Amino acid sequence: MIPEAARSALVSLLGERVRFDAPLARYTSLRVGGPADALVEPGTRGELLGVLRLCAAHRLPHTLLGAGFNTLCLDGRLAGVVVQLGRLRRLEERPGRGLRAEAGVSHSQVANFCAKRGFAGLEFAAGIPGTLGGWVAMNAGVPGREIADVVREIEVASPAGAGIRHLPREALHFRYRALRGLAPGSVIVSALLTVELSTPDAVRAEVERLLERRARTQPLHVPSCGSVFKNPPGDFAGRLIESVGLKGRRIGGAEISKIHANFIANIDRATAGDVVALMAEAQGAVARATGRRLEPEVRIVGSAP
Repeated sequence: MIPEAARSALVSLLGERVRFDAPLARYTSLRVGGPADALVEPGTRGELLGVLRLCAAHRLPHTLLGAGFNTLCLDGRLAGVVVQLGRLRRLEERPGRGLRAEAGVSHSQVANFCAKRGFAGLEFAAGIPGTLGGWVAMNAGVPGREIADVVREIEVASPAGAGIRHLPREALHFRYRALRGLAPGSVIVSALLTVELSTPDAVRAEVERLLERRARTQPLHVPSCGSVFKNPPGDFAGRLIESVGLKGRRIGGAEISKIHANFIANIDRATAGDVVALMAEAQGAVARATGRRLEPEVRIVGSAP
């Protein structure tokens, strides 16, 4: 729980943008999860650094949350402070074919900004759920293209809120669905991305093509967290799960999607426990049938009840 002194300090800093005992099911795309001790929404970089300093001073763990995609919050309590970065949404053109985007910028913001100006190179991100900070932290992408391909540098707030550093591309260690090497608890504040000059019509056409494809191949009409498992080398997690007959498998209110087997959908008041059980069943069945190990892509936070 949050000590009274820390509660008062958070309220003094952020006012109504602090919620105690916040039900995380309201803030995640899968619509499951227990309460967080506190959820905060800093609106400026200064407020973000203030939150991090408070957490360090009171020895409170902090968990980052953007739009709540790629995150599975368990049904028990999440200790400490959940820092939601959705208010950090500045997006601006920079010299040398650059685009500076803060952590809370969404795919629709990026797509609209680039389409209006005829900036190409980021169309692949159209429809990728979540926000820029999460994209960079997990090196989000599609087959053949990922965010690491366009990142020129990032800004990172230190875990204790001491300041914000610029890290050039050479200092970043991107891997498949991961960015390694940052100090635990660091917060990605923004990224400078490279774009290419094109035309508004060409950019819009490619974005619309990709969005239409996602609408046909992914269960966008129901709550989900996006892709659940990483693709094993040379294969696809969805194909493997489908090959063992689990497409459409349901536990409680959660279902392995009939549209795409690497998505688990909340179709009837699912719990995080339902989702975890389906994940374990898929991993076990695929391992027994193929010898392949499915590694979660979704980030799991919180505690079991």
